[in-house]
Amino acid sequence: MRVALVNANRIRPPIAPIGLEYVAEAVAAAGHDVDVLDLCWEEEPESAIARFFGNREVGLVGISIRNTDDCSLATRESFLPSCAGIVRTIRAHTEGAIVAGGVGFSVMPEEVLTACGADAGIRGDGEFAFAEIANRARNGRRWDDAPNLILRRDGKWHRNPASTPSLALLPPMTRGWVDNPRYFLEGGQAGVETKRGCPHRCIYCADPVAKGKSSRLRPPRSVVEELARLLDQGIDHFHTCDSEFNVPESHAVAVCREIARRGLGGRLRWYAYCAPGSFSRDLAAWMQRAGCAGINFGTDSGDAEMLRRLGRDFGPDEILRASRLCRDHGMAVMLDLLIGAPGETRESVGRTIDLMKQASPDCVGVAVGVRVYPGTEFAKRVLRGDGAAGLVGGKDLSKPVFFIEPGVAPILSDLLDALIAGDGRFLFFDAGRPDRNYNYNANRLLVDAIREGYRGAYWDILRRYRGRGA
Repeated sequence: MRVALVNANRIRPPIAPIGLEYVAEAVAAAGHDVDVLDLCWEEEPESAIARFFGNREVGLVGISIRNTDDCSLATRESFLPSCAGIVRTIRAHTEGAIVAGGVGFSVMPEEVLTACGADAGIRGDGEFAFAEIANRARNGRRWDDAPNLILRRDGKWHRNPASTPSLALLPPMTRGWVDNPRYFLEGGQAGVETKRGCPHRCIYCADPVAKGKSSRLRPPRSVVEELARLLDQGIDHFHTCDSEFNVPESHAVAVCREIARRGLGGRLRWYAYCAPGSFSRDLAAWMQRAGCAGINFGTDSGDAEMLRRLGRDFGPDEILRASRLCRDHGMAVMLDLLIGAPGETRESVGRTIDLMKQASPDCVGVAVGVRVYPGTEFAKRVLRGDGAAGLVGGKDLSKPVFFIEPGVAPILSDLLDALIAGDGRFLFFDAGRPDRNYNYNANRLLVDAIREGYRGAYWDILRRYRGRGA
């Protein structure tokens, strides 16, 4: 059967849709003909959709939704209206069922289906579930009871039981389904996934909602084979798409060992998200040997009580130690903050900024306000009782809704400016500060840097571009 996969993500700089590529690989391995429509490159999406579906008869359409919004309190831009327009246009040009998926979709599937109008959706892993749907449709069998599927029954959205087959069963990833060299040219990096899911209990994080609450590991050889195929395409800067690369640490070390064994460490530069509390000297040494150029630690706060409130399993000492280990091994460091969570005070903000300066990272990312995602413990807490007083954007979580502690909200901007005192290492998730903005969506400075040849993690590109370093 002929299957169409559509990439709906059109943000700039462009980010290659690796989830869509993984699904394409699995569906093709199941014996189906797969065509990909990548709307990222299309100036007129409606015309592109009409041309694409006008030239082929398609039995099933998958639409990948990577992000539902830009995750910024300052702009609160939702991408769902654009996705709804894409679904409407697809429906006008094909009779094939439209099935939504992707990590953005999996965070709030019912909300996205309601907003976008797709026939059904796949929550979580899409490779095996979408291939199963295609197999059943090809054989004339019902597919509405397929695992991971969400669809409407009796006027309500219904979730079928979840299925999480071993990631070792995935076929080899050729990374040839989209124009990855162009993504690298205009986007500055490629993504690769070494695992899925996260066992940590951070109360606000949507990753366990979308990807599962346990770490599911890809075989290190499969990961490194994928890196080698991208290298063969001229792509040599990567970023891991894992929630936290070093959880569990043993798997992270195994991936690094395999990169080194293949002799690829000197040919590539890569970046990772990591947890400060699970970062050892041995891992730092292996990451350096494997070509790691920089690490983004999701620190959230430098205040012990705020870390406890957020459900983090590390403290200020671990943040300092992880930063020091990276410096010792020549890897750049980004520390990401979430300022304004419940219980935030003038004093906790002061302790956080002091610790960031003490840690001496290369960059500190400052996000003001905490995104409220459906299905998280944070959403349950702030939607009840007095928590609603801190909400920005209402209570409809299909839209970009944030929380900011009412006790500090009126003073937070001025307080941060006074505490940071012009320290250029601090970047803000705020398009209103274009010279220090690290909101990657429509970031003109970042687009210019990549056009001039800068490559790597976006925070590191901005750091080097602003300083015109190496």
